[in-house]
Amino acid sequence: MQINVSQQLKSAIGSVRDYEVSEIIDVTDNGNSSLVQGKVRLMRTDRGILVKGILNTEVGLTCSRCLSLFNYPLALKIEEEYFPTTDVVSGAPLPLPDELGCFTIDEHHTLDLTEAIRQCALLAIPMKPLCREDCAGLCPNCGHNLNQGPCNCLSQGTNHRWSE
Repeated sequence: MQINVSQQLKSAIGSVRDYEVSEIIDVTDNGNSSLVQGKVRLMRTDRGILVKGILNTEVGLTCSRCLSLFNYPLALKIEEEYFPTTDVVSGAPLPLPDELGCFTIDEHHTLDLTEAIRQCALLAIPMKPLCREDCAGLCPNCGHNLNQGPCNCLSQGTNHRWSE
């Protein structure tokens, strides 16, 4: 999602603009794009543009217990500052801050939210996603998905070595 901020860079510090976001973005870098929707607020700072917003999307994940594919809803709270690379009035190049990995506004005064959204989504995805809280997982003997019902494996009795 790209926004031209040339007029806002000419505005006074503290000026605010609101934007609706509705873009299809590959947030997980796996080739599956998903719709990202929400609102962002851009505020002029003394160094650039501060972007704040709440976005909603859904990503396809694999359950860590049963290995089923499922859609997982994500609510992304984004808050990033973008720094201009070119002066909006003179066109002269500007020095970037010493922060590693800072987001920039290109020489055409276009702010691209795509990478910030992608990074925020990757941080919001759980490390061990579950298709549901009470996921039964797979049978350790035959690999049957126990969410679909019991398997036909013979019940293995308890190990008598642990009974004492």
